[in-house]
Formats: sequence, structure tokens, C-alpha cells
Amino acid sequence: MTDLIQRERHGAVELWTLSRPDRLNALPDLADGEAFASACEAVNADPGVRCVVMTGAGRAFSAGGDLRAMKGKSDLFAGSGAEIRERYRRVVHRIVRSLYGLEVPLVSAVNGPAMGLGCDIAGLGDVRLASDKASFGVPFLKLGIVPGDGGAWLLPRNVGYARAAEMLFTGRAIDAATAERWGMVNRVVPAERLMEEAMATAQEIAAQAPHALRMAKALLRQGRDVNFDQMLEMTAAMQALAHLTEDHLEGVNAALEKRPARFEGK
Repeated sequence: MTDLIQRERHGAVELWTLSRPDRLNALPDLADGEAFASACEAVNADPGVRCVVMTGAGRAFSAGGDLRAMKGKSDLFAGSGAEIRERYRRVVHRIVRSLYGLEVPLVSAVNGPAMGLGCDIAGLGDVRLASDKASFGVPFLKLGIVPGDGGAWLLPRNVGYARAAEMLFTGRAIDAATAERWGMVNRVVPAERLMEEAMATAQEIAAQAPHALRMAKALLRQGRDVNFDQMLEMTAAMQALAHLTEDHLEGVNAALEKRPARFEGK
């Protein structure tokens, strides 16, 4: 088991720190798929967690793939084409599937360079904040490979097709200000304030009714790929469940009494 993800609990918020700073939080080692899957499954099963913040230790968020392993044809990149394909499915795809399937909102706090798989992992955040020292890039073609992590699906949804094409086809990285302008991140903050801002945002999210919060995230995610009629049917079903919760009544009472709601996940 890897110690890649350092988890800390702050009330209803979990802070995940990618802790491989000596390698710029390079991803993935062979055990990393299990690490992400285990962390996401634990949060999904814990109704007390309402939001996750993910950041990187040291000066990078994640530099992506390990070039030395690529050159040496080791670890993820060892063996035949069939073996490499299967490792991508078991390791890389397990990482991104797990993060995409996280039921609570994910706040990406991008503290430094986020490249390749690191860029796409950051892009899986529902809310994305960047340090003014952050940068984003998908230099797969410069290495003679393609996005093996689903980035060709994700990146156009984050920045639009034309900008995703420019990033992918040129291999150029963009700075934090450009990322904000293109919609890659919600906002840019000074490096020294990044975690304060990320945790404050997460705490604000975590103050919402937890069952409704998870359902709202599911609707946003599914809304990317279903038609309007399908979305309305899902909305009706989830809304009916939400109306039957005690938190709904608490929210209504709090609004009428002009006070903050105290949601308990009931």
C-alpha cells in the first residue's frame, strides 16, 4: 500500500495531500489506483464527510507520469502492449474513475504545476482553486503518447474544445491567470492564501444539507451526458426524497426564522 494520500479530518471536511514531494508528486505508482479507490470509497461510505479538498505537498500539485519509469520501461510501462493496456485500466483508470465517482464535492487546491495526469486529476475537482504559482499542461504528444487517463473527454468539458485542442496539440502549459480566464479554475489566489481559501470554500459547502448535497452533485455530473427529459425524471425522483428529509424541514424553518440552518444528515 502506498502512502501517497495523506488524509486529515477537519470537521465535515477531509483534506487530502498528495505526499510525494521529492518526485513532484509524480503519478502513478502501481499501488496508486488502490490508494485513490480506498480513499474515495471510505468517504462515500461516511455520511459525516461532506466535502474533500485535494492539494499537493511541496512545490507541485502533480507532475504527472514518471519519465524515468517511461524511459526504463518499468512499473506501469513494462511488458507488452496488452500488459501496459491492462495496467492503465487497473491503475490510471481506477484513479480517475474513483475521483469521478466521489459522491461529495471535491475542491482541487492546485498549489503548483499540474501536468499530464496531474492536470486531469485537478480537473476532476468540482471546484478548482489555483495558487498564483500554479500551471497546467497536457504534454502527452511531446512524449509521443496520447492522454491515457480520459483527459480527451474531460479537458474539453472544462475549457471548451478549441482550447483543449490547443493545449493538447501544442503541449504548451498555461499559467494560473490563463487557467482562470479559460475556465480551468474558478479563481486564482496568492500562494500563501490558497489553503485558507480552499478550506473556507469547503467548509461553506459542508454547511449544506448532506443528502441533498450528494444528490445535487450526482445531478450535475449526470447532466453532462443525459438529455433534458432524462434529467427532469432524475430530478423529480431525487427531489421527492429530499422533501422527505428532516434537513429539508430544518432548512425551511431556518429560512423563515432568518437564522443559519443546522443540518444533521437526517
